[in-house]
Amino acid sequence: MNFILELLKGGGAALLDYLSAHVLTCLVPAFFIAGAIAVFLSQKAILRYFGPRSPKVLSYSVASVSGTILAVCSCTVLPLFGGIYKRGAGIGPATAFLYSGPAINVLAIVYSARLLGWELGLARVIGAVVFSVVIGLIMAAIWQGRQPKVVDDDAFSFEQEKGERPMWKSALFFVLLVLVLIFAAGHGWVRNLVKLAGVRETLSYWLAWLPALLLILAVVTIVVRWFKKGEFVDWMRETWRFTKMIFPWLLGGVFVAGILKVLLPDAWIAAAVGGNSILSNLTASVFGALMYFATLTEVPIIKAFTDMGMGHGPALALLLAGPALSLPNMLVIRRIMGWGRTLTYIGLVVVMATLTGWLFGAIFH
Repeated sequence: MNFILELLKGGGAALLDYLSAHVLTCLVPAFFIAGAIAVFLSQKAILRYFGPRSPKVLSYSVASVSGTILAVCSCTVLPLFGGIYKRGAGIGPATAFLYSGPAINVLAIVYSARLLGWELGLARVIGAVVFSVVIGLIMAAIWQGRQPKVVDDDAFSFEQEKGERPMWKSALFFVLLVLVLIFAAGHGWVRNLVKLAGVRETLSYWLAWLPALLLILAVVTIVVRWFKKGEFVDWMRETWRFTKMIFPWLLGGVFVAGILKVLLPDAWIAAAVGGNSILSNLTASVFGALMYFATLTEVPIIKAFTDMGMGHGPALALLLAGPALSLPNMLVIRRIMGWGRTLTYIGLVVVMATLTGWLFGAIFH
């Protein structure tokens, strides 16, 4: 009975932490961005960069580095991926974006290099960019031919259509939405910078939220001045649709992930991923794929594991698989693109993380 209570306590604690730390600052802005993508970006605009007929160099280049400005976790990126995939993006660039979004945000890279060493930090950057492109290309090779064909002779046209909103207005709107996400998710480090300047504790709290509040005010002003009432209603409707589709699965998955943390003690994990064998790297990859890591939280966890004897290779394998996958993430991806594509994506991430970790461990052992 006590064991069951401990499991429930672990799941509840994970759920409470997720709701308190990530829903307001990360997930809510991401849902609004997803709804905006679905409504305000035309299919042609998406196909220009991510469509199956788009130049591969352009589409994969954009997708592979997209995560550098978004401090999002494996769950927060899902509404953005859903919005892109829904609008006809090719499965290759879409999955490249799905991987790169949480894998290579700037905050995580800098934090990894500082806490775990420059070797792991640099390997994480190179591995994540290469991973996203390779995974996207393989997914496209396997699944693109089985998707409905999107035929559009004007897919590459950048000319503005009659009555279409000027591109610079739409670009500014989306830039502001992304900045709201960045500053809301990063209000903690903004607050630390303000405190370093000698500002009092209470004042630093409000000043940390000031950039996000000003950005929200700018978004509201743009919507009032530039958008029609029907467009705003459609945006809210799509945002709510994504929330209903994804949020319940996220809560259930986070709860299960919290239970798994209780079932898998730290000591067992450290013993299982010591050294640099293929098995230890595979274990680290699978563990990372199953567990939920909020943005940046994987770094101190891996630091603790390395202090307990975790090898450099398994550490990198966990860094490459953990942020990009999680149990909640898998459940939602399955709803968006089906079991076949989801299992292929999961398998590619785990296998590539295992082999990359093993190679890195062999070099820096």
